[in-house]
Amino acid sequence: MGLIKKPTELMVKSTISALIYGQPGIGKTTLSLSAPNPVLFDYDGGVHRVNAAHRMPTVQITSWDETNQVIASEDIKEYNTIVIDTAGKMLDFMSADIIARSKNKTPGRKLALNEYGERKAMFIAFLKTVSMMGKNVVFVAHEREEKNGEEKQIRPEIGGSSAGDLIKELDLVGYMEAIGKEKTISFDPCEKFYGKNTCNLPSVIKIPVIIDANGNITGRNTFMTDIISKYTEYQARQTELSNDYESLMDVIRENVELVTDEISANDALTRIGEFQHIFDSKVQAGTLLNDKCRKLGLKYNKLSKKYERAA
Repeated sequence: MGLIKKPTELMVKSTISALIYGQPGIGKTTLSLSAPNPVLFDYDGGVHRVNAAHRMPTVQITSWDETNQVIASEDIKEYNTIVIDTAGKMLDFMSADIIARSKNKTPGRKLALNEYGERKAMFIAFLKTVSMMGKNVVFVAHEREEKNGEEKQIRPEIGGSSAGDLIKELDLVGYMEAIGKEKTISFDPCEKFYGKNTCNLPSVIKIPVIIDANGNITGRNTFMTDIISKYTEYQARQTELSNDYESLMDVIRENVELVTDEISANDALTRIGEFQHIFDSKVQAGTLLNDKCRKLGLKYNKLSKKYERAA
């Protein structure tokens, strides 16, 4: 098999990388911990704010080296999802590690321009490592407001311009907010906030209530598990459709190849019109048939909707 692969030959990810962001205290960490069999990497020191009923095994990170130690350990193998709380603090730990290894150890200094590139490479390497381990990763981030002219835009609080770099590498990005007494999340990008929706999720999803006003548990914490299942099913369906598309295009080409005159051209036109088309197969079929008919001296009559001999 060559390096250039057809859509049907592509490797499909079996895991996802996602970001959930919103205002402090809205329940982002609890929602993230609803992913399959999670372990929390607590960079923010905020695990105590999660309701005890929804706490999961946690690593209370104090250095970037600890992250690498846990990733390389045997203990991590039993978990399916790594939850990063928060993404911004994780990048801060990366920055501290880069500065600690550099010659310039000026107290309180920020990363140099080339060091931001190094941090980005560290982040991408982390994602690849986790994916190769067969694990999901869900990042948590706070929100921040930016002004764009008169418009206010909500962005994840992730180290300034690093938000854009992070989002490029993720499969899903959801903005969580409270609308009245209901909490919702949207993965659709819009002028108000960042989003990324790669599996055709609804524009706005209501988050189920799992803790009532008195602090009683009223439901299971499975929201992100359900979202990840939908993502996996969607990707599997897309692969299936790609296979069906290639098979359908083969049939279309066979039908076009059999065209020799106006009678067979119109027969092919009828048959192709009755196919259950996928993606752009109908457009591709029309192009192939028109090209073949043009070579045979045939043209399409828009009134009769049939091919006929060109005058």
